[in-house]
Amino acid sequence: MGFVAMVYQVLADIVVFVHFLWILFLIFGAFWGVRNKKVKLVHISGLVFAVTIQVFSWYCPLTHLEAWLRSKQDATSSYTGSFIAHYAEKIVYIELPSSLIFILTVFLIGITSWLYLKRRPQR
Repeated sequence: MGFVAMVYQVLADIVVFVHFLWILFLIFGAFWGVRNKKVKLVHISGLVFAVTIQVFSWYCPLTHLEAWLRSKQDATSSYTGSFIAHYAEKIVYIELPSSLIFILTVFLIGITSWLYLKRRPQR
């Protein structure tokens, strides 16, 4: 594998890792967002975007970026990713029906809404 192909591979692996972190943020970000208004805004915007791409059957821009970077790698390479990216990809690109992913997203939005809207005791 040449140097340029290796650079594309590393960049693609970084994109997969960032994608994984983004998913974790969407799942658990409300716990941070209840204490920080800027995080809350980013979190809610991310959830709205997640529902939007599911409703319109779009792909996440990070998926497109990773696919483009992988296409720039050496096609003759037998192993196309790092150990960490291999397992992160299993989580990021989980094999579930799109309807189930949509239901889980709506469920996540419900929990997030409850966390953001519930009253906190005054100090």
